[in-house]
Amino acid sequence: MKRFAVAALALALGSAACSSSNTSPSTTKPTFTADLRTTNENPPISNAEAGGTGTATITFDVTKDAAGNVTGGTATFQVTLSNFPAGTPINIAHIHQAPAGTNGPIVFSTSLAAGEVVLTNGSGSFTKSGIAPADPATVNAIINNPSGFYFNAHSTLNPGGVIRGQLVKVQ
Repeated sequence: MKRFAVAALALALGSAACSSSNTSPSTTKPTFTADLRTTNENPPISNAEAGGTGTATITFDVTKDAAGNVTGGTATFQVTLSNFPAGTPINIAHIHQAPAGTNGPIVFSTSLAAGEVVLTNGSGSFTKSGIAPADPATVNAIINNPSGFYFNAHSTLNPGGVIRGQLVKVQ
């Protein structure tokens, strides 16, 4: 009788492990960076903010279906900027779809509001967490082709964009 109970328990555990591995969605955290430079803007920045540099790290907290397609999630944007004139306001920041050297449409906003970030000493950082994309397919496209997307931020002096960098997958 003991052998039957042990065998039944082993069979039940094995069945549960097999059935859940193919049907439940998975959660992943793909992470990307962008080396931000004013010279990457199109056209490159040539005014008082031309010396600006920075980095952006974007981490997606996504849910995927059994086929590996993104079904939902959010992003965290961590941005550090330096070498700007004191008092530079950063008004908006987002991801665009386009290769290096080409301007493209905004596909994912950080939700940064105008005047929310001011680089008091010419340097500063901001983090925006829990930001949902307009369409999960956008996140899927970024994961599959990060170099086809860039992150940029805009200032008052450069409303078309002050600093930019192509996305590179790090995880």
